[in-house]
Amino acid sequence: MAKRPPPFYGWIIIGIAILSGTLIYGVRHSFSVFFPQILDEFGWSRGSTALMLSLNVLVYGLVSPIAGSLGDRWKPKRVMTIGIIIISLATAGCAFARQLWHFYLLYGVLTPIGTAFSGAPLLTPAVANWFTKRRGLAVGLGQVGGGLSWSYTMFTEFVISRLGWQNAYFVLAGALAVLILPLYTRFHYRPEDKGLTADGTIEITANKVSASEAATKTSPAFRDWTLREAMRTRQLWLLVFSNFLYWGIGNYLVLGHQVKFTEDVGYGSAFSASVLALFGVFMVVGQFSSSISDRIGKEKTVTLAATLSIGALVALLSIKDTSQSGLLYLYAICFGLGAGLFTPSPFVAMADFFHGRNFGAISGLLLTGMGMGAAFGPWLGGYLYDTTGSYTIAFILSLACFAISCIAFWLAAPRNATKVRARI
Repeated sequence: MAKRPPPFYGWIIIGIAILSGTLIYGVRHSFSVFFPQILDEFGWSRGSTALMLSLNVLVYGLVSPIAGSLGDRWKPKRVMTIGIIIISLATAGCAFARQLWHFYLLYGVLTPIGTAFSGAPLLTPAVANWFTKRRGLAVGLGQVGGGLSWSYTMFTEFVISRLGWQNAYFVLAGALAVLILPLYTRFHYRPEDKGLTADGTIEITANKVSASEAATKTSPAFRDWTLREAMRTRQLWLLVFSNFLYWGIGNYLVLGHQVKFTEDVGYGSAFSASVLALFGVFMVVGQFSSSISDRIGKEKTVTLAATLSIGALVALLSIKDTSQSGLLYLYAICFGLGAGLFTPSPFVAMADFFHGRNFGAISGLLLTGMGMGAAFGPWLGGYLYDTTGSYTIAFILSLACFAISCIAFWLAAPRNATKVRARI
C-alpha cells in the first residue's frame, strides 16, 4: 500500500499566522474597548488619548520595513521570538501606566515594535513564500487573524468587566507569551528549512537553493527586485498610498472611535464592543472571500471593498438614537466585508509585482503607508470631535479616503504585473 504523503506544511504556517495574528493584533485593536475606560479613569481629552493608537500604528508602519528586511536576511523565527517578548512585556507594562506619556511610550512605541517584529511583516512573506499557485487565497487566509483580532475585543471587554482594565492588560500579555511564543520557536519554518520550495512540490538541491531563487529559475517573467529598484516604480507608491488612505486614515479613524460613538448614541459598553466584534466576524468572511481576486481581478475586488465601506459609513452617519440598531448591524457587516476584501489585496498585488528575496522589506512599505495614515486617523477623529462635538466630519473624511484609495489602486494596475516584472 502506497504511503500517503504528509500534509503540505504551508497550511500549518497559515494556521500559525491566523492564531498569532488574532492575539498580536488583538492588543492593538482592543484599544477601542480600553478607550472609554481610560477616559473615565483619567479624564483626558479624546484627541490626546486617541493619539496612543495613532502613535501605535505610526511606529508599527515605520518599523515594518526594518522587520521585514531582518526577516529576509536573518532567520524569521529569531526575529519573531524577539517581537513576542517585546510586545508581551510592553502590554503588561500598560497596567502600570498613570500618565499619558506612559501610554505613549508603552502602547504607542514599544508595543508596535513588538508587533512589527512578530506580526504581518514576517507572517505575510512567510505565507507568500509557501504558495505561488493560490497566493491570493493563501495570503487572504493568512490574514484572517487580523479580522479575528477585532472579535477578540469581546474577550477583552469580558475580562475588563470582570477584572478591570489594568488586569486585562496582564491577560493579553500572558496569552501572547503562553500561546504564541512556543508556536514560533517550535513550528515556524521556511520552505527551504523543510527541503521544499513553494507549494511543496520540488525538493531543494544539494546547494540549498532558496524558494525565491527557485522561483527565479523556473519563471521566465520573474524579476528579483531589490528594495531600491521597487521604490523607483510608481506601482509601489500607488499601492502604499492606497493602503495609507484605506486603512491608515479611513478605517482606523472610524474603528478607533466606534465604541465611543455607539456609547454616545446611548448603547452600553458590552453592546458597543459586540458591534466591533461583529465587524471582525464579517472581516473574516471578507478575507475568506478575497480569493475572488484570483478570478475577477484585484482592481474589481478593491472596488467592491470600497463600495461596501462607503455604504457602511452612510449607515453609521444615519444613526441618531438607540432605535436604529439595524443600521448599526448593517454598518458592521458591510464595513467588515469591505475591510476583509481589501486587506489582502495590496499585499497580493505587491507580491505579483515584486515577490522575491527582498519581498519582506518591500511589502513592509505597505504597512509604513498604513502607519503614516494612522498617525493622523485616530487622533484626527478625536480632535474633530473635541472641536465640533460630533464625529460627522471625521466619518465623511473617511468616506472620501475610501473612494480615493480605490482610484489609486486602479492606477497601480496589478493586472499588468507580469509586464512590469519582465521589464529590464
